Amino acid sequence: MSSNLAHLLNLDEEFVAACLAIPDQVRNQSPISPTDTLVSPTASSFKPSLSATDDVVSVATRLTENYPNAYRDFYGSGTPCVFKSGPDWHVRKGPQAQGIEREARPVYRHAIGPTWLSIGECIYHGLDSIGVKWTSINPLAYADAGEAKPFCSLILSIGVKPYSLLYEAAVDAATVVKNILAEAGFPAIEVAFVESVVTRSVAAGPKLLSFDPLLDDVPDLRKPFTTTLGLSIAPLKYPHLEGTAALYFRLDKDNKRTAILTCAHVARPPPVYANTGMTRRNPSQAREEFVALGNGGYNNAVKAMMSTIRDLLRSIDAWNDVLGRLGEPVGGEDIKVTERRKEYVELVVNAKKKIEKVNAIHGEVTKRRTTPDQRVVGFVLHSEKIEVSVEPYGFTKDWALIELYEEKIDWPSFKGNKVYVGGNLSIADFGNTMFPQPVDQANYHYPRDGLLQAYGVVQDDEIRDPQHLDVHGETCLLVVKNGLTTGTTVGRANGLESFTRTYDDHGIQQTSIEIAVLPYDKTRGKFSDAGDSGSIVLARDGRILGILTGGAGPTDETDITYITPYWWIEQQIKAKYPGCFLYDVV
Repeated sequence: MSSNLAHLLNLDEEFVAACLAIPDQVRNQSPISPTDTLVSPTASSFKPSLSATDDVVSVATRLTENYPNAYRDFYGSGTPCVFKSGPDWHVRKGPQAQGIEREARPVYRHAIGPTWLSIGECIYHGLDSIGVKWTSINPLAYADAGEAKPFCSLILSIGVKPYSLLYEAAVDAATVVKNILAEAGFPAIEVAFVESVVTRSVAAGPKLLSFDPLLDDVPDLRKPFTTTLGLSIAPLKYPHLEGTAALYFRLDKDNKRTAILTCAHVARPPPVYANTGMTRRNPSQAREEFVALGNGGYNNAVKAMMSTIRDLLRSIDAWNDVLGRLGEPVGGEDIKVTERRKEYVELVVNAKKKIEKVNAIHGEVTKRRTTPDQRVVGFVLHSEKIEVSVEPYGFTKDWALIELYEEKIDWPSFKGNKVYVGGNLSIADFGNTMFPQPVDQANYHYPRDGLLQAYGVVQDDEIRDPQHLDVHGETCLLVVKNGLTTGTTVGRANGLESFTRTYDDHGIQQTSIEIAVLPYDKTRGKFSDAGDSGSIVLARDGRILGILTGGAGPTDETDITYITPYWWIEQQIKAKYPGCFLYDVV
């Protein structure tokens, strides 16, 4: 097939063969796939090695022999439960019964809200006092997947390092937590200890390309090479350690200097830079240059183009087979045959045109942007020393500014702080997901060209008491982001803060307070993954909620995404750069 199609389409035969050899993507996998996951210097996990004589079944029964519901309580998330207090959650019965998929839901306006931070602090001190190596404390509700109402309005899901907490110790720890809750007036709140780790994920050339979804031939494939937010970035010296750009800032109203906001652990990844912070104060100071895209972002964007060509080639081959069976036009033939032939001829013609367009953008990026040196866009202007539990709010200080080279940006086509919400979500998907209730749809318009303008700030009181309605008619803060790894995703911000705990190689612990974002539902998949750090998270109307800093879940998975609220980050930026402001609406 490759030889004939290459000749017909005037494509290089080896290139066509390479496109056809690109593996199929698994369902829901983004064309921009994960690269390295950078775990902060305070995060670690361990898993004992299994000898050749170990019974594989013993791994599966490690938890269930003491707690039979270990893999039932949070079925569908892959999160093992060491122990959950209180009555058993409902399950299907019978030897062949399948598990009931659970969905984590946010908690708003709960009576514990006003005192939650002080109660949570007492809880983690209590856990510390008995030696529990906890990694996160997440106050969550739970529902069966697809159901409107949670069957559990609030449970404390406490993450622990895998293999670190035995069943008996978990029971004792649950008693400690339950006693604290009872003393605070909440004896009915239950506790679950789950195995979960917290990670901070990172995964001399031409200008970045312009981006106009209305006129560009293949906008989804072109987008990774443009300034549109969701941009993959990485240090030039370490292009395999990637993250995502958050927002564009003007450094001063009196000049054109522009910078992008991202995480400090993206700007200066902890595995290769000491956590000292850095500021470039004068032109003679050496530059720590940055690229867009990093290695993984570039390679996977190119693979996405080749996969598109592969799929079109396969389709053309199948459609030509249909045309062969329909035969050449003959006088007096059935009108249905004529109409069907016309349909398939148009399909083939349009597919060939699209292949030409994809091949053109493929040629552009592989000829002029192959090496990281050709993708340099700027340098680190300022990177904060990463600090956790910063007073007075207890958030993590983890932000940096990358100043852009003016000549690297196509300013006439620059879109500013617009987040691309297309790609994974169709126009109908975005409206049905983010504005599902008629009462919210009166003034709704899909963002022009799929670009959602970031403006305004979601304040703390709205995080706790949102006004959006979800698909079930429940109040909820619905959010969207576009990141390197998972592209456009939607989720629900939680109204109660989470506590996170990380440990360095010497056992030194650091605790922080985070805002949690939960997956929208089971059908939409996870909200983020390795490489999405630095992404800006917006409310459905474009107001800025926060910057994505990491996540928690089973090893190598992300169930819960953590963000630092933007209202607090903005205060930090203004303190360092008083003249700095968000790039004007374009």
